[in-house]
Amino acid sequence: MESNKKKKRPVIIGITGGTGSGKSTIARAIFKSVPEKRASIIEQDCYYKNQSHLPPEERVKVNYDHPLAFDTDLMIAHLEELLKGQAIEKPQYDFTIHNRKVETITVEPRDIILVEGILVLDSPRVRELMDIKIFVDTDADVRIIRRITRDMQERGRTLESVIEQYLNVVKPMHFEFVEPTKRYADIIIPEGGHNKVAIDIMVAKIKSIIDSEK
Repeated sequence: MESNKKKKRPVIIGITGGTGSGKSTIARAIFKSVPEKRASIIEQDCYYKNQSHLPPEERVKVNYDHPLAFDTDLMIAHLEELLKGQAIEKPQYDFTIHNRKVETITVEPRDIILVEGILVLDSPRVRELMDIKIFVDTDADVRIIRRITRDMQERGRTLESVIEQYLNVVKPMHFEFVEPTKRYADIIIPEGGHNKVAIDIMVAKIKSIIDSEK
């Protein structure tokens, strides 16, 4: 017999923090700890605006740490579709050419939707959709080392370009836009992905949410 039990609204968990703070590590740890096909991840980095109208030399000059760099309207529309139980086509971003890829990734609606990125708590419209808001608070010296390693290994950047961008753009944008969003967080996790106790507590909370729906 088909159950008449109404399916509960998915739980949206926002995970933010500065560049290299460990927010992606925490999101992945939570994702891997819950039962299969019960969670989806939405990365804010995937929602950088399409820049096909700009030549490559102009794309490099864009401030990617400013709220206006993101297509927030599209991300909100996708979150609302997931909340309605509809699948979405999540965009993909190629950081080597500073533009969206042609390919997208299908994301199915799940019980838990993890939304992670440096500015996911900046928009009031995005915050209103969230049930739990997490800020990952990691020392700046640790974050810059992680940023240098990532950008050189994964994005083909030179050491000089990473340092220049960090000092001239990333650092000031962090203090202007990212750090202030800490006041909206329900939970602040120090030291990012190395904080096993905090991750275990979040995992236990999320599992209790899932178990309550059985």
